[in-house]
Amino acid sequence: MELKKIASFQVDHTTLKPGLYLSRVDGDVLTWDLRLTRPNQEAPLSVGALHSLEHLGASYLRSSANSDAIIYFGPMGCRTGLYLLTRELKGAPLIALVQACFEFIAAYEGPMPGASAAECGNWTDHDLAGARAAAARYRAALQGYGEAMLDYGCPR
Repeated sequence: MELKKIASFQVDHTTLKPGLYLSRVDGDVLTWDLRLTRPNQEAPLSVGALHSLEHLGASYLRSSANSDAIIYFGPMGCRTGLYLLTRELKGAPLIALVQACFEFIAAYEGPMPGASAAECGNWTDHDLAGARAAAARYRAALQGYGEAMLDYGCPR
């Protein structure tokens, strides 16, 4: 079998900056690239911080008024960001939701949602301080974000 070159491997990671990008469209499902760090130029997120971002972000998004549009929220294997899959949620409402989500994470104090052996397969590997710091940096990167910036090719 010949392996196809998937869409995310066709994005030039040497020029990619932190931001929010439309990665692919599959019918009414939109895959969003939430790029928190600059690939291959900044350190990737720690496993614990990324895990905490996942737990807090998924909990926030699935508790929001847009919960019916949320399909999936989870980490990238390269640890430079997360993927968000939505059903028909895009543009300004999507940007506002992601900004609110990361504002929530940056300020979060309290127990980690889903952090017990019964709820998570690696429940002890969390880094709330790292997640909060990463969320604060990402929130700053999204200030003034507009719909035109959702394209990978839009200059930052």
